[in-house]
Amino acid sequence: MRKIPKALTIAGSDSGGGAGIQADLKTMTSLGVYGMSAITSITVQNTVGVFGVYDLPPQVVYDQIKVAIEDIGVDSAKTGMLSNAGIVEAVAKAVKDFKIPNLVVDTVMRSKSGDPLLKIADEQALKEKIIPLAVLITPNIPEAESLIGFKIKSLEDVEKACKKLYLDGANAVLLKGGHGEGEKAIDVFYDGNRFEYLISERINTKNTHGTGCTLSAAISSYLAKGYSLLDAVKNAKNYVHNAIKHSLDIGHGHGPLNHMWQFYKDF
Repeated sequence: MRKIPKALTIAGSDSGGGAGIQADLKTMTSLGVYGMSAITSITVQNTVGVFGVYDLPPQVVYDQIKVAIEDIGVDSAKTGMLSNAGIVEAVAKAVKDFKIPNLVVDTVMRSKSGDPLLKIADEQALKEKIIPLAVLITPNIPEAESLIGFKIKSLEDVEKACKKLYLDGANAVLLKGGHGEGEKAIDVFYDGNRFEYLISERINTKNTHGTGCTLSAAISSYLAKGYSLLDAVKNAKNYVHNAIKHSLDIGHGHGPLNHMWQFYKDF
């Protein structure tokens, strides 16, 4: 019997199904990986916005990770919404206690609709406790600006931001360019030795809810399957590009990606 790769998502629940745990598990399943979950927060959310956030106790988050790994094992993991310092510390402890490999950190701070998902006062805990444990962090431009303390207005600024994040403790950075301008979306990968510019056509759609969650889950999935870090990033970016291209026109706000686009393209 062939062994299936196993990935763990540590993130919030999106009741609308387009982001968070739900997007992560859809992505992992679509890419042939067995997905497990540790829920950090329950959000009252749809494509329009976030209407409530209910954080789980940090010990409950830790225990979910513990029992999943002790029984099933894990080949990679990703974090998404870690909404307070207590949860950040519980996750960091679990990563170290259970020697979780191939950790991808999606530095979630706000939802697609702009609602806060990480308290500003707790951003420092994310920087100090979680980011140094990750093989890769995946901030978008606003998140990177919050982490580094200066504005990003050019590709030169992007390179400076990547270097600053690396010097501040990140082992590798994928700075996402989806919030930038122009016909091309440019993501920049930096591992302390080289820059890689990953360029794709910008797709004209409002249905981008859960893009960051999906990308980090896809990277985690490819890492679980044994891909190198850069190859995992490149394959994940292709997966997300097509998931946006075949996105679903659902709801009254930012609709979700089509996580199963390989199988169901025409809706």
